[in-house]
Amino acid sequence: MSEDIIDRLILPLVEQAVPEWQLTMDALLSLPEIDGPVGYSGGVLALGVRLAVVEPRITAAGLFAGSFVPTSTLEEARRVTVPVIVLLQWDDEGNDRQQALELFDALGSAQKTLQANMGGHTGVPSFAADDAARFFARHLT
Repeated sequence: MSEDIIDRLILPLVEQAVPEWQLTMDALLSLPEIDGPVGYSGGVLALGVRLAVVEPRITAAGLFAGSFVPTSTLEEARRVTVPVIVLLQWDDEGNDRQQALELFDALGSAQKTLQANMGGHTGVPSFAADDAARFFARHLT
């Protein structure tokens, strides 16, 4: 897929979704029974990277390497400083493994982990979710 198509597909989604996520955090964190810190986990890499850069309430991020990555997101990833875990399905037929590896390499965090597992897009093993849960337990408590 061309860079232009990826940018036209992904970047408007990110521009719309980031403020929506911030409003959601505002609403949740205003509840007396919920407080920070906040972690983000999701599969649209560009959205997770943008949130990790612009939202100071996010103190750890889990990214599922299963979406196209705009070039500007690679540049933005250098500004990510929170701990990050990236889950990559090595044989994901619909996504570009090399893009995911380049994104991981670009992340500016001093604490970043890449977990690559065999299998396609929907084949994330249950132990990978357990590892991600332990990652968040370490960084959010």
